[in-house]
Amino acid sequence: MTSIDFYFNADDRLGVACRLAGKALQQKKRVLIYAPQPDMAEKIDRLLWVGSATSFVPHCYLHDPLAAETPVLIAAGEESAPAAANCDVLLNLAAECPPFFERHERLLEIVAQDDEGRSAGRARYAYYRDRGYAIRNHDLALEVRG
Repeated sequence: MTSIDFYFNADDRLGVACRLAGKALQQKKRVLIYAPQPDMAEKIDRLLWVGSATSFVPHCYLHDPLAAETPVLIAAGEESAPAAANCDVLLNLAAECPPFFERHERLLEIVAQDDEGRSAGRARYAYYRDRGYAIRNHDLALEVRG
């Protein structure tokens, strides 16, 4: 069964996504970043390129010719994401639950601090909980203070 982690109180959702992708890469895990809206996919792509030089995250889009050799993939459209079932970690940047999340060992959900982000996060949380998935919670506000 897929292991699910919720990271909530994210003041910079895409920044958290970049850090989580980097951590998974350090653990030798293959990551699929699910960003079905093209503008979101472009933003995360740009952020992964301009991160600090010491923490570069090698990545490309799912349909890039180098995708088979690249540890972090970006799925920019809903129809393309199921093709990346060989990724260990799915990082969801959509407002909804990805329909293929159970194909992955782990699912990472990042919940923003704004009302819209919280509402969407609560709906995804309830969806997974109601289907019997164990969920680990990580309060990013506590990590910043701690």
